[in-house]
Amino acid sequence: MTTIIEVDHVSKHFSGREILKDVSFAIEEGSITGLLGPNGAGKTTIIRLLNGVIDATSGTMKVMNFNPNKQGDSIRKRAGIVTESASLYHDMTAWDNLVFFSKIYNSYDSKRITHLLEQFEMIPHKDQLVGSFSTGMKKRIALAKALLHKPSLLFLDEPTNGLDPEGISEVIRYLRKVNQEDGVTILICSHVLHQLETICDSYLFLNKGRIIEKGTRNMLENKYLTEIKVLVETGLQPVDQQKYKGFQYKRIEAAKLEFSLSTKEEITPLLVAILSDSWVHNCEITNRSLEALYFKIRGEDGNE
Repeated sequence: MTTIIEVDHVSKHFSGREILKDVSFAIEEGSITGLLGPNGAGKTTIIRLLNGVIDATSGTMKVMNFNPNKQGDSIRKRAGIVTESASLYHDMTAWDNLVFFSKIYNSYDSKRITHLLEQFEMIPHKDQLVGSFSTGMKKRIALAKALLHKPSLLFLDEPTNGLDPEGISEVIRYLRKVNQEDGVTILICSHVLHQLETICDSYLFLNKGRIIEKGTRNMLENKYLTEIKVLVETGLQPVDQQKYKGFQYKRIEAAKLEFSLSTKEEITPLLVAILSDSWVHNCEITNRSLEALYFKIRGEDGNE
């Protein structure tokens, strides 16, 4: 695969304070990557660096084979960005906002604007003032705005902030659609980890200005899940209150048992054993969430 973003030993100082420390990572073309970490970790600073808005103190970067320190304009012509605030004119309609920004991008095309409004299901609201929109509707128009010039790369800074669960689900669905149908590479910054569990191909974990871990979900699970907690809804009534056929467990509720396993490969033999004695209605790994992995990684980080 082609590398679209390459960051090599980048640091950034503001007023003598080190905001980013020796950050290195690469992002493949066509992927969706989550840049995850708490508020103040340096996520927005990385986005600004990659767009050429600010310069790195040290280190090198390439974005679509351009140097952000010297060729920021070339990057911004080929990339879209959605910040935490939608950056729209509230006293203009959705249509007029998109016309205005498309002319700024020197890419006015009424068919493209109509297509984006259709893609984000906003055609019925195109003549309404943006100021009258819900937060979710503003996010949709902000996404359409970022895609007006058909970018190859999309930067999203806290795109789900302020949204209710339905709005979050909609934004995630639209982003997946843009990635799959248009091949847009997406970098999403967020401090709300569970919202990105189903969309990202890989993750960068940022803490106190440092990349403390990176990889796909499977890579992270294989490295950090030294014990697998499996919750099984079953009618099983083991005689031994600590073990069932060699598997350690504890009863959570009348029909729910939590088993402690060494690897995911033990799940199938466990279920086969249970099914030979009783029924199974549900089985899930309870400690594999992105948030659980993040805190596990932070706990093993030497600077924590």
